Amino acid sequence: MRHNISLVRHALTTEYDPKPGTSIATLAWEYRPGFRVPEHAHGAHQVIYATRGVMEISSGSGFWLIPPQFAIWIPARTLHSIRMPAAVSMRTLYLRRGLGTQLPEECTVLHVSALLRELIVEAVRIGQLRARNLLHCALRDLILCHLRSASPVPTFLRLPADPRALAVAQALIANQAQDPSLHSLCLRAGASPRTIERIFRGEVGVDFTTWRRQARLVKAVEFMAGGSSVKQAAFEVGYRQPSAFVEMFRQTLGMTPKAWALQFLRG
Repeated sequence: MRHNISLVRHALTTEYDPKPGTSIATLAWEYRPGFRVPEHAHGAHQVIYATRGVMEISSGSGFWLIPPQFAIWIPARTLHSIRMPAAVSMRTLYLRRGLGTQLPEECTVLHVSALLRELIVEAVRIGQLRARNLLHCALRDLILCHLRSASPVPTFLRLPADPRALAVAQALIANQAQDPSLHSLCLRAGASPRTIERIFRGEVGVDFTTWRRQARLVKAVEFMAGGSSVKQAAFEVGYRQPSAFVEMFRQTLGMTPKAWALQFLRG
């Protein structure tokens, strides 16, 4: 625990946190493809949203893909890093810690409705939401209301800490369309399938097959959010038969990919 506290203090930045008299501070930034924000933490809660592009966010053993239509809630003092696979237009809200009530205590991906998107964009345009400005307070309260009611989105993957198992996980995430076998992934990582299976069960809590299914789901959500059809998303994550992908999606989320997209991506 002392080690973790020390890490947070070392990487803690308060540069963008709300100053006295401000309830929500904001930041707009354009990132080039491949840019990586090193691991750090803020003293304030964050809502990170991209109006364009997909973000890869890591925190501890967690990994999230955040395409447009989604935002990630990051509680104050949570260490995290961000990678931009392609160009990203990022819009960030920094909320005073007292505003985090009724919001998750851990990183959570949230669906961004059309109205919440406009509220975030308007807050960023204003720059700082002042505590004594009636219009700013109304905007703040609307943002909080929509954040609290936003639906969570299943774009989370737990990654193993062991370097060999992590190499297997990262190789699979990067090459899902080729549907590589566990044996071929293990050869490149320098470990046996039995060893990798044991590590996944011990560090991630599920076997590799179950983890691969979740990885496919996460990546499929990204593709569908980017406009891909169900058939295209199925092929991109390694399914040769779209019907098998539809069944996996239905068993995991309780609805078909088409129904899910209509509910979460048309708002």
